[in-house]
This record gives sequence, structure tokens and C-alpha cells, in this order.
Amino acid sequence: MKKILLAGALAMMVFAGYAQKVKPALKLVKGNTYYLSTLAHSVVKQTINGQLNNIDMTIEGKMSFKVLNVDSLYYMEVNYTKVGMNMQLPNGNVAFNSDDKDTTNIMARIMAGITNKPFTATLSKSGRIRSIENAENMITSMIDGFKEVPADKKEQLKTQLSQSFGSGALKSNLEMAMSVLPEVSVVKNDKWTIKNNLQGAMSAKMVSVYQLMDITPQSFVIHGNATIETDNTAGYKTVGNLPMKYNMKGTMVSDVVVDKATGWISSSKVKQNIDGAVEIKDSPQVPGGVTFPMSVVSETSTTGH
Repeated sequence: MKKILLAGALAMMVFAGYAQKVKPALKLVKGNTYYLSTLAHSVVKQTINGQLNNIDMTIEGKMSFKVLNVDSLYYMEVNYTKVGMNMQLPNGNVAFNSDDKDTTNIMARIMAGITNKPFTATLSKSGRIRSIENAENMITSMIDGFKEVPADKKEQLKTQLSQSFGSGALKSNLEMAMSVLPEVSVVKNDKWTIKNNLQGAMSAKMVSVYQLMDITPQSFVIHGNATIETDNTAGYKTVGNLPMKYNMKGTMVSDVVVDKATGWISSSKVKQNIDGAVEIKDSPQVPGGVTFPMSVVSETSTTGH
């Protein structure tokens, strides 16, 4: 009988340890700098007037996050320290990066121009992005420095860059990478839902369901499944000098390893698959307008160094 009781007590202790609640959260130190390095590969397929166009694109970047102050939130100075892009287009390949010293390559100059230009981000301890500030100032000061570019072209460049590097786009990109932690304590196998409004060239709503898959001595292992759907009530946005509207939806699957000590992302792998249609409004460049199918398949790897 004593042996049975002892075995039962041990089993209960094991179960209690297994079901112990944890609170994954950011635990960053004022004055310290944290990093995210990202490599994203995307394949975009478009069929326009019966012709299939494929765009194979690889984007590489590294960002630094210095903690300026801490209370219930984290106030951070954020910099791009490296940015590069390689595109395989139907009419040839294009590559540029922030390390390129070719002053005749306007895109390389833009990539160099956004590196080491700080903007500020405010984060909650669950990794939610509360605000992004000064990103537009970064873009404006850089483009205004291109003395050889006419004023009207500068405004076009500012609009285009704001769709990728403006406050709204940066907030969306950082949320997709960092907003994975629960707001409450959880046990292994618990699930939680996070909703994000994505901004940029394509506005969309994303609903993610995350699950705590494992707890190791060093890490929290998290799996996520998300649905993404464009905001069909949004108006046209100018993309590459053309007024466009997206009607697309799809899924995103993510596997994230979070450092226990800091709550910072150690590594993540994200697979995204969306498709639908793109509508270009009637304009002088495209008389009568056009609607065509498009799909995007992407894989993104991120490390916390």
C-alpha cells in the first residue's frame, strides 16, 4: 500500500511539473542591444493577358534594437544595419544591397541610405508593437539628399518606400516577426489567438493561433497557424505609379523558438502562401484597367543575432 501511495504521489508531482504555468515575455535590459537577422525567399506568379510572369525574390536584412528605457513598455532605438535584395525578373536579374559602393545605382544608394538611420519602436512585454516613430523622417531625409533626382520623382520614391519602410509597414513587418507571445500564463499545449492589421502596399487582416509545443531548459517552442485576407474595403493604392487593389487570401505557418531568459526570438521559420487577384484601375498608363491572378509563396528564416 505504501508503495502504491508513493507511486501515486510521484505521479502527481510529475503531472504538476508538466502542467506548471509559464509566462513567456520579453525580459530585456536597458542599454542592451538585440538583433534580428532575416532571410526571405518569395516566388510571385502573375498571369497578365495570358502570359505567365514569375518573379523570384530574395531579401536579406539585419536590424538592431537598443533598449532606451523600460517601464511597463520597452522604448527602443531601431536600425537597419544591412539590407539587400536579389530579383530574378522575366527580363533579367536585378541585385542591390546596402554594402554596394556604386553611386550610380539608385537602389543601392537607397538601401545604404536606410541603414544606420534610427527610428523608434515601443513594444509591450508580450512583443506587441505599440508604435513606430520617425520612419518617415528617415525616408524623407534620405530622398531629399538625392540632388540629381527631380522633385516629382522624389515624391514618387517617398511614396513607394513608405509602403515598405514607412511606420505602418514597419509595424506590420515587426508584428509578423515578434508578436507571438501570449498575454497570459500558459501551460504546454495551450493555444492563444493574436489578430493583426497589416499595412503596406497590400492591407490585410491576419488571425494567428499559436500553441506552446515544448518547454526546454533554454527555450519556449511555439507553433503558429494563421489566415491572411486582404481588406477588400480598402481603396486603391499607388504601387509603382499604378493605382492597384488586392483581393487575396491565404495561410501562414510558423515555428518559433523563444529564448527563456530574454523572451527574444532565437530562431523562426515562416511559410506563407497567398493567392487571388490584383486589380489595376483605369489610368493613362493602363487604359480600361486590368485584373489578373497572382500568387505568392514565401519562406522566411529569422535568427536573433
